[in-house]
Amino acid sequence: QVQLVESGGGFVQAGDSLRLSCAASERTFSNYAMGWFRQAPGKEREFVAAITWSGARTYYADSVKGRFTISRDNAKNTVYLQMNSLKPEDTAVYYCAAGRYGMDRGAYSAWGQGTQVTVSS
Repeated sequence: QVQLVESGGGFVQAGDSLRLSCAASERTFSNYAMGWFRQAPGKEREFVAAITWSGARTYYADSVKGRFTISRDNAKNTVYLQMNSLKPEDTAVYYCAAGRYGMDRGAYSAWGQGTQVTVSS
């Protein structure tokens, strides 16, 4: 099973940007659709963004549409989440996941350990 490692989280001010990365262990990375999810304290893990295996299609949660961009580099086995105009409500642990394209957690079979993003006002 593919293993995923996220990086790039941190503590930023509202309005700042961050880019998260998720590196996969397998060369079969390009076989998987990839997703980003997030979980704030006391809340359910929620969908953020997804991208197909080729990168041709992407999908975003309404709360991040226009501010976040998901992309991937199959040659580097890496998926990215560019986050701009960050808001305090974006504070959460961010997880990447590999599986089938979609916004349902059940579509994804492999998960990373998460990276913390904290946005202060």
